Amino acid sequence: MAWNEPGKRDPWRGNQKGPDMEDALRRLRERFGNLFGGGGGNGGGSGGILIAVIAILLAWLLLDSWSVINARDVGVVQRFGKQTRIMSPGFNLKWPRPIETVTKVKIKDVRLLADSVRMLTMDENIVSIDFNVQYQVSDAEKFLFRVKDVDNLTVKQAAESAVRQVIGGSAMDTILSGQGAELVAETKKVLQATLDSYDAGIAVTEVNFQSVAPPHEVKDAFDDVTNARENKQQIENEAQAYANKIVPEARGEAARIKAQAEGYRAERIARAEGDADRFNQLVAQYKSAPEVTRRRLYLETMQQVLHDSVKVIDSNNGRNLINLPVDKLVPGAGVLVQNPDETTRAARGGQQ
Repeated sequence: MAWNEPGKRDPWRGNQKGPDMEDALRRLRERFGNLFGGGGGNGGGSGGILIAVIAILLAWLLLDSWSVINARDVGVVQRFGKQTRIMSPGFNLKWPRPIETVTKVKIKDVRLLADSVRMLTMDENIVSIDFNVQYQVSDAEKFLFRVKDVDNLTVKQAAESAVRQVIGGSAMDTILSGQGAELVAETKKVLQATLDSYDAGIAVTEVNFQSVAPPHEVKDAFDDVTNARENKQQIENEAQAYANKIVPEARGEAARIKAQAEGYRAERIARAEGDADRFNQLVAQYKSAPEVTRRRLYLETMQQVLHDSVKVIDSNNGRNLINLPVDKLVPGAGVLVQNPDETTRAARGGQQ
């Protein structure tokens, strides 16, 4: 006889009768049915709806009670529309919607705005400027709630205003010359000050002028002006190069002439002093032997006078003595007479 036949003891449960699971589930459904106003006859349908609603609520709580923020973003949390805190990158818990909502803002990305304006300069010339602005979000809360439509409206208008302020206060020659970097830096400074006054939560990283040129209607005239300016600069550079070459040469020539003059001056002074000393010595000799000194001076003077003469004529007692120096007539010949005393003696011998 089997152990599970009617009247027999269940070896697993002993003599006690176990709980009826189907009966327990039925009673639970009836209770939930009464809770939602349902009767005993349709308790099964109401219990299924309740379970579905509970499952949906649990899924909603589980799926909407956390948020993952990327490394380049931050999360701005709003509780019933009011900003409460900032979520840092990573896994964060929150109340499910509509209690709390999270708005992710990319604060590491560099945003770009490009625009073009045509405007008047300070000297009433028209210029066209293509520019771009690069910026980042510095404060996510201010970026979302302080200014409306920051990317498409606020930054664009503020950048155009800054460009007009800087360019409108500069002359055309300044704009088209090499001072463009200074104008760009001034534009960036003005734009950042404007956005800070709006409390927009934006940091300007870069401002660039892509193209600065006159309108095409007057481009030919401006090209002529530009060419003239370049020619002027070229001529000035050539003149400066010539000056840099000539001035040092002139200064060197002046220094050389001055040095020669100084040398000539020193030479003349030394010679004059030597002549003065020689004359003083000669005066002393003349006082001691006047006749000898007088004749010596005469002979030395005649030697200096007749030294370069080719022909010498000496008259004595009606007779002429012609002296033809051989060294002057024949190249390489020696001196005919070197001593003036010998010349005098030779002349006297010829007369005898």
